[in-house]
Amino acid sequence: MTNDQRPMTNHYNVAGHLFAIEAEEQQLAQLTNYSPFLSDETGATYVFTIHVHCAPMPPADGWKAIYTDTSDDDMPRIEMYQKEQLWLFRIAVSKEGEIVSTMQCSADWKQVELWAQPEYMRFAVDNAAMLVYAFATVQHQTLLFHSSVTVRNGVGYMFLGHSGTGKSTHSQQWHKAFADAQLLNDDNPVVRILPDDSVHVYGSPWSGKTPCYKNASAPVAALVQLAQAPENKMARLKMTQAYPYILASVSGLKILPQMMDQLYESIAKLLEITPVYRLECLPNPDAARLCAQTCSPSPDHTDN
Repeated sequence: MTNDQRPMTNHYNVAGHLFAIEAEEQQLAQLTNYSPFLSDETGATYVFTIHVHCAPMPPADGWKAIYTDTSDDDMPRIEMYQKEQLWLFRIAVSKEGEIVSTMQCSADWKQVELWAQPEYMRFAVDNAAMLVYAFATVQHQTLLFHSSVTVRNGVGYMFLGHSGTGKSTHSQQWHKAFADAQLLNDDNPVVRILPDDSVHVYGSPWSGKTPCYKNASAPVAALVQLAQAPENKMARLKMTQAYPYILASVSGLKILPQMMDQLYESIAKLLEITPVYRLECLPNPDAARLCAQTCSPSPDHTDN
């Protein structure tokens, strides 16, 4: 914080999990994508709290390098370090870019200290909150997905695939094919397996390039792995076929055995409850109609 400003704390509820961000008022005001998730539940237990510091980023001297994530050219580069019971993450905007933010996390992910270059503060808070949310909630049968989600007839359809596969495009085809289809989230929805063994998908403050930040949820009707193809065809996958697609679509520190065990357990439970399909398709409304007819909870023959 700067010397002439006192920190403020905002409280947020995303998919039933509470967290807090402590920062200067002007920094919190930038987080417009979090506004739908503001909460007045100040007496509850938070899954994590982020403390934002307006100070130079600490170096990684004395920390042990663990892992560097450079999986996609158009995604941030994340460097991970460890020292005693603490984690350190250094984040760049692009694969070859300079480090613009640093966050230090406690072993249980509950306390996060965040530093960033001033012009990248919103980027830093956004990435810190999204990463730590995934790490801190996996023990609660909660999964942060890379997916586009469309809701129709009160249920959600989750479209999966690598960047560039056409997840957002397929969601758009649903909106062309069906007047009542609504986008819930276009990049990072949250999935929870609830105590009654139902599976619900939730909107989040993180929606990629599409500004869709809805504090809403729906039961999951199906997960659909997309692939571009010269014709539209669709088939349900067996659990063993579906598992790699789901694992590739959820966020977590896959280098940590305990977190991986929690991910495995949640994915296995998810696959017991929710059908997974593979849709090979063209970018047209007929693909959306085929998907609706194949995997809707009830027969769907309406071309709205």
